[in-house]
Amino acid sequence: MNTRSWWRGLVHAAAALLMVAAGSVHAGRSCEDKPPEARKLQRALQLAERVSRQLDDSGARVAVLARVGQNLSEYGQRYSHMGLAYRDDAGWRVAHKLNECGTAHAAVYRQGLGEFFMDDPYDYEAGIVLLTADVQDELLPVLQDNRRLGQMNTEAYSMVAYAWSQRYQQSNQWALETLAMAMSPSVHTRAQSQDWLRAHGYQPSTLRLSAAKRLGARLTAANVAFDDHPFDKRFSDRIETITVGSVMQWLQRSGLGQRPLVVR
Repeated sequence: MNTRSWWRGLVHAAAALLMVAAGSVHAGRSCEDKPPEARKLQRALQLAERVSRQLDDSGARVAVLARVGQNLSEYGQRYSHMGLAYRDDAGWRVAHKLNECGTAHAAVYRQGLGEFFMDDPYDYEAGIVLLTADVQDELLPVLQDNRRLGQMNTEAYSMVAYAWSQRYQQSNQWALETLAMAMSPSVHTRAQSQDWLRAHGYQPSTLRLSAAKRLGARLTAANVAFDDHPFDKRFSDRIETITVGSVMQWLQRSGLGQRPLVVR
C-alpha cells in the first residue's frame, strides 16, 4: 500500500468509531469540546502510522498499547492509558475503556489507531508490549466478541479505582482484568479475575496522594472516588491503583510479554 492510500485509509478509520457503547468520551483530559488543531492531528496520525508499522513488523496479532494522555511524572509514571490492540481484516484496532465526559460512567470502545492517539495527548509517544503467542491466541477471540469484550466492564468509573475492589473500575483495570479472563476458562467475574491476577504475581502501583489532594480531586471531578480504598491505606496517603507501568512490568516479569517498545 502506498503512503497516500495508507493515510486516506487511516483518516477514514479515525473518523469511524466502532463502539460497544455510545457517548461523548474522553480519557483523562479536559471535557472542552473543540476541533483538533491541524498540527496535533498530523502528529497523532504520524504516530499511528509508526505504531502500525512496528506492529506489522513484529508479526503480532494482539499487543498491549499505551499512550501518554496526561503528565504523571509527579507519580513516577510515564503512560496514563492503555488498551488492547488487535489486527483484523481492516487493519489494527484498539479495544479500550473510556470515561463519559463529565460523569462517573464509562464504557468499552473499539477505535482505529489514528483515533486512539487523537485524544489530545500530553506527548506523542506510544508504549507497546508484545505478548507471547499463547496470550495472543487467548485474547484475540475475546477482543472480536462484543459480549466477551464487555464482560469485565463495570460502568461506575473512578480514575483511581482500588485495584482489588469491584465497586469502580478504571481503564487500565478493565484491560488487565479482561486479559486475566481470557487466560483462564474458570474466570467469569471481576472478583475471579482479580484472584487470578494475585495468584500470578500482579502488584498494583502505590501512589502517594495527600488528604488535601484527595479532597480537591473528589470535589472537582466526577470521575474520581476514594471510598473503595481500605481506610488504613487511604488515610496513610497510599492509593493502590492499576497503572500502565505496573502492568508492563508484570507482563515482562511473568513471561506473558516482552520488554516494552517505545515509539515516537
